[in-house]
Amino acid sequence: MSEFMEATSFILKGCTVSLELFAITAVLSMPLGILAALGKMSKNKILFGMLSFYTWIFRGSPLLIQVFFVYFGLPVLGISLNALTAASIAFVLNYGAYLAEIFRGGLLSVEAGQMEAARALGMSYWQAMRRIVIPQAARNAVPAVSNEGVILVKDTSLIAVIGVADILRNANELVSTEFVVYPFLIAGLVYLVLSTVVLAGFDRLEKKYSVYS
Repeated sequence: MSEFMEATSFILKGCTVSLELFAITAVLSMPLGILAALGKMSKNKILFGMLSFYTWIFRGSPLLIQVFFVYFGLPVLGISLNALTAASIAFVLNYGAYLAEIFRGGLLSVEAGQMEAARALGMSYWQAMRRIVIPQAARNAVPAVSNEGVILVKDTSLIAVIGVADILRNANELVSTEFVVYPFLIAGLVYLVLSTVVLAGFDRLEKKYSVYS
């Protein structure tokens, strides 16, 4: 029993790194996704083309390859980053691309008449977006963003491959040194608990929005 508790404690030490990566990605990819979504709805063809290329690249290639490129590839160009920073950059760009399409879908789901009515009342384009369109789009996007939040919890395990002592890396170290398999079960349970917490948070957010729908 003591060995099990020690293993759990060691694995939980990796939670700090995993949660840090989760927080960085969530905080930075959300505004990136919103800006990219608004940019893709712009009539500026150059901006639309650049953002379309960005979302195509990051949604169409594996996140693990993106992490490898930033961590192992950029040093070839003279840019060296520590493992967590490299992972954070790759994760933010990747999730920003996915969120851009989610938010764009949310914006498109708002009836065009909403914007027309707001403009008829004397609002500028950006006033109408901020007060009328974006709040409705955000409500519509909550379920999809919730799904991305759960995926992000699980994707943080990818940083184990570049040597970051996260939940999975610590569990794998115990399996390799102690020749037991239960650390993987503990790690899986930790990820399950974290995913459940994220889901609960989004469920509350969705219910709060539904009150005003």
